[in-house]
Amino acid sequence: MPRDSAVTWLVVAVVVTVLAMIAFVVFVPTPTPEAAPASANVATPSNVAWTEETIAEVNGGDTVRGMVLARRCEKCHGEEGFSDSGEIPNLASMDKLAFWKQLEDYRAGKRKSALMQPQAAVLTRRDETDLTAYYALLPAIPDPQDTRVKAVAAIDPQAAATAARLVALGDGTRGIPPCQGCHGPVGNVRGAPSLATQNADYILAQLEAFADGSRANDINLPMRTIAAQLNQEDRKALAQYYGSGLGALPGGASPVWKK
Repeated sequence: MPRDSAVTWLVVAVVVTVLAMIAFVVFVPTPTPEAAPASANVATPSNVAWTEETIAEVNGGDTVRGMVLARRCEKCHGEEGFSDSGEIPNLASMDKLAFWKQLEDYRAGKRKSALMQPQAAVLTRRDETDLTAYYALLPAIPDPQDTRVKAVAAIDPQAAATAARLVALGDGTRGIPPCQGCHGPVGNVRGAPSLATQNADYILAQLEAFADGSRANDINLPMRTIAAQLNQEDRKALAQYYGSGLGALPGGASPVWKK
């Protein structure tokens, strides 16, 4: 694609992202209790409230103490925050608010996991903030001297094109906002993690869990609403897109964007 054309697509994608986010907030109604996926956590999906005090607490962690605590996490999440298993999330450079909220939700039973709930149950609030500080500090940029980033599978071109459109523009006919408006790199919503270096299998599992209501710790149902509107092919395409590393660029700048 010519440089001028690529720049034009990028500008259009950013503008449409902003407009779609506004339209989603203003025009998409919150599902009624009858329409929402059945879940015991729908009424109170999370105990987290983003107050000034909470945000200050989350940002006040001790990275050195967090490094010591992280030794118990390394078996699954890797020594430098990158897991060897595609079904386990990468934690390196994760947004502090997003990381801390998930630990809190596991500890409170608002997010279900036979593995993570027992781990989080023994953490104190200080432990959570210190782990948050440590993992946020870990770099996510590949380093030729180590193996912190595992190889990613190539993505099917058609799936990549489908995902790129959802990432850059969303789908207004289904009330789906652009993924990049919340999960970066164009925009970020408080508590929403970046997906740029996340594992494909993990992303797919979470999209499916949100879609069927088995994961219900999203405040005000944004992810349950969006995931339920995505079809299976959409969810797979998005998981492959982010898992292949394409999410580091705005969707409109993706090399797989069709002319």
